[in-house]
Amino acid sequence: MLNRFLILLLAFSFSTALSAQKDKDDPVLFSVGETPVHLSEFKYIYSKTNGDKADFSKASLQEYLDLYTNFKLKVKKAREMKLDTISSLKQELDGYRRQLADSYLIDREVTEKLVDEAYTRTKQDVEISHIMINLAPNASPADTLAAWNKILEAKKKLDAGDDFASVATAYSTDKSVPKNQGRIGFVTALFPNGFYNLESASYNGPLEKVQGPIRTNAGYHLLVVHSRRPARGEVEVAHIMVRLDKFPDLIKARRAIDSIYTALQGGASFEELAKSRSQDQATAAKGGYIGFFGINRYEKAFEDAAFSLKADGDYTNPVQSAIGWHIIKRVSLKRDEPFPVVKSRLQNQIKQDARFELARLKMIERIKKEGNFVEDRTTLDDFIASLEADTAKSFLTFKWKAPETPSTKQLFSFGNEKTSLGTFADYCAKASRKRQQMATSGIPAVVNSLYADYLGETALKHEERLLDTKYPEFKSLMREYEEGVMLFEVTKMEVWDKASADSVGLEAFYNQHKENYKWEERAVLSQFALVEKSKDMVNQIREFSRHNGPDAVLAKFNTEEEKILSRTEKQYEKGRNEVVDKMEWKVGALSPVEISKRDKSYNFFKLEQLLPPGQKTLQDARGYVVADYQDHLEKKWLESLRKEYKVKTNEKVFNSLVKK
Repeated sequence: MLNRFLILLLAFSFSTALSAQKDKDDPVLFSVGETPVHLSEFKYIYSKTNGDKADFSKASLQEYLDLYTNFKLKVKKAREMKLDTISSLKQELDGYRRQLADSYLIDREVTEKLVDEAYTRTKQDVEISHIMINLAPNASPADTLAAWNKILEAKKKLDAGDDFASVATAYSTDKSVPKNQGRIGFVTALFPNGFYNLESASYNGPLEKVQGPIRTNAGYHLLVVHSRRPARGEVEVAHIMVRLDKFPDLIKARRAIDSIYTALQGGASFEELAKSRSQDQATAAKGGYIGFFGINRYEKAFEDAAFSLKADGDYTNPVQSAIGWHIIKRVSLKRDEPFPVVKSRLQNQIKQDARFELARLKMIERIKKEGNFVEDRTTLDDFIASLEADTAKSFLTFKWKAPETPSTKQLFSFGNEKTSLGTFADYCAKASRKRQQMATSGIPAVVNSLYADYLGETALKHEERLLDTKYPEFKSLMREYEEGVMLFEVTKMEVWDKASADSVGLEAFYNQHKENYKWEERAVLSQFALVEKSKDMVNQIREFSRHNGPDAVLAKFNTEEEKILSRTEKQYEKGRNEVVDKMEWKVGALSPVEISKRDKSYNFFKLEQLLPPGQKTLQDARGYVVADYQDHLEKKWLESLRKEYKVKTNEKVFNSLVKK
């Protein structure tokens, strides 16, 4: 008995010590009844809600503390009403958790990392050479082996000291190799879709060393990185061009561009010279404007000259290319753009790129390793064998169904979470479309593809269950949503529904505050609408309406066979309609004619009557009265909640937040 007492005492002392340490690291800012709100929670939500305006001034913090205290009072009441146990709300919360968990994991571990990596890489250009042996992504084993042997043969030549250009010319299947002998020059991230492995080797590998073979969607590559430099970015330019094919010899072409250059130096307008003397038909009419371009878009001489310009408005000396002479003017330069500016664009590019799936698979491998993943491949192989034994191969058709008695054989497990073959078979049954789409690949390939999908989904679900403990940010997001759902429900019950249903209370509130609901001076107007085909009559109709009532106007211009004119009566207070406010505020005044964007009809207003200021009825002001009554009920409700639950604020902790 004594030993048991000592054990309990020690356990209590240990838990008390842990609690004291937590309060020291993250003290309680305020409490609602017995429910504490820690400093970290308030600081997180204050910063998130206020964004750039979160200046941590005492006034700003106090204002938000009052709001958050009111919020927590309502949530406290909702919990006591056990709203968090309502099945519909629990289902809504579970659905939101699944959606948030999926995006949270992928965004945190895949998208964010790839975007950060891509942004870092775009800050550098890399100069590379490569040798490529073409190979289709779905190549046969025989073709894959042949390509592999050929790229190894080329690598052996390089390792033996053979010249890269000669080896590239002899082996590379890149169509540009006759021109560049494998030397691509400077390139920058992001590489084309399917070339992520080559991009990574280009940015991470050593200089002047042969790397590879490297597999991409195009085939196998041997890579040499010659140098890296700060990224040139993109330059926006205009140019004036003299074409070589317009002159009998190079000397006369050079004289032509020199005369233009002399005119520029004498103060002539670049744009006007481009329009009158540039021989580039595509850009001359636009003052020579080309637009933005990055590296490897144009010839090296043209690119180097454009990027050498130091300031917007500067122009180059005459520069020769394969087709002519150019004078290039810099309009602007985009380089080292801030991360927030390019983040969205990089995210969109990455989600369309094969690297996204590679990173997702890497994440799944990490989850498997950390989750004590164990699989029984024998169980899967036996399942495949049983499907192949079916001579009709029904697994590859929509007719296949999972066995009525699910197999309990273990397929794989994450720690104590076991998955049976029967569960996987049900998954396969539901994947009818994929089974049929991949039918030509054969049963083993289809099953293994479905198994990879199922394993990936199961791994993510396993990780999702650990999010609350592994990621404090996720726990905060879920708390926000859960409390938000309860806040909505309790406010609906205690305020909104009461305000709408309590007709006696609403009328009494209206009678007490009648002075708040009054009409300003109003105009009663006719809005006439004339069909488009009769638009020539609009001035005639306006003049007739000036001195006649609406019924007479309609009777004069409409017939039983055809109604070309319609009229709608409307009322507006002063300052409530832009068109009416511009009218003369007197009976008979007309507005200008406006054409409706919806039906192309010709519309104008006529002011028929002026109404003096007056009292609004409850019906007239119902929307405003209900809103004000809701505010009144909410205020009374908060007063009662503060009496029901004691709110205690630690001023010392609060003051520690204040920065100004």
